[in-house]
Amino acid sequence: MSLTGFAAPWWFLLLIAVAAVVAGYVVVQRMRRRRTLRFSNLELLEKVAPKSERRVRHVPAALITVALILFTVALAGPTAEAKVPRNRATVMLVIDVSLSMEATDVEPSRIKAAQEAARSFAQGLTPGVNLGLISFAGTATVLVAPTTERANVIKSIDNLKLAQSTATGEGVFAALQSIEGFSSVIAGAEGPPPARIVLMTDGKQTVPTDDPYGPRGGFTAAQAARQAQVPISSISFGTSHGTVEIEGEQVPVEVDDESMREIAKLSGGEFYKAATAEELKQVYANLGEQIGYETKDADASRPWVVLGTLVLFAGVGSSLLIGQRLP
Repeated sequence: MSLTGFAAPWWFLLLIAVAAVVAGYVVVQRMRRRRTLRFSNLELLEKVAPKSERRVRHVPAALITVALILFTVALAGPTAEAKVPRNRATVMLVIDVSLSMEATDVEPSRIKAAQEAARSFAQGLTPGVNLGLISFAGTATVLVAPTTERANVIKSIDNLKLAQSTATGEGVFAALQSIEGFSSVIAGAEGPPPARIVLMTDGKQTVPTDDPYGPRGGFTAAQAARQAQVPISSISFGTSHGTVEIEGEQVPVEVDDESMREIAKLSGGEFYKAATAEELKQVYANLGEQIGYETKDADASRPWVVLGTLVLFAGVGSSLLIGQRLP
């Protein structure tokens, strides 16, 4: 760990005092040895107190010195990166419920797989995150406003109903509006909490037009999200060979990866591709980890204090054992 990993590195100045104590100990030991040699018979001294035993008596002092160094490091406030659950964050889960979600290229169907993965995402998200839910087809509907309660979100996920058309932009705009309204209520001295949109869709925008740069299009909504500093994590779900039956005919419903990738890029977010139910679960699991936790420099002094205390006890114990006194 470098010095930049300490909250108060100036405490290392105490090492000067530790060095002074060590120097003083060495001086005192040399003076004691000189006095001993002055009035002792060297042959008798070697028999009574051989060099190996004389070295052992320095062990307590060495251990106590190590303990002082460890305590000094602890006082300097060592820090280490740690994953900390977020207590202030807003996430809007925006799910496509257009008819193309009936496709069975993903078992048992796109909508069933999406519901299961979204349910796991909601259940696994850290408690401090406010989670909301929006569904969109031809229009967007706010099913659950941001909340730390998961029961309503999970119930609404289970009750998702399919409808015609795909209004991707409307889904994003509805999420932004919900985030703005929620943030204005709970914003404190630190400002509004960080927010993110998790957009999951399987097809190309069809409403209000197929132009994503239209006034209510997906790309326009993504640009608005960037201005609001709300990145979009877009998930393109499905395969290139999905079909649904409409009026007795099989209609291809190929996923639109490029549009989802562009929405993520325009908003400053990330793009994810999921072609199977397991891949979708993994994407949601990764997102839950990213959204639910943040990496911070946390206090890491406790191990140093514990180790210093143990070494200090060892030094005191060895002193009593070897010399029947403190060094």
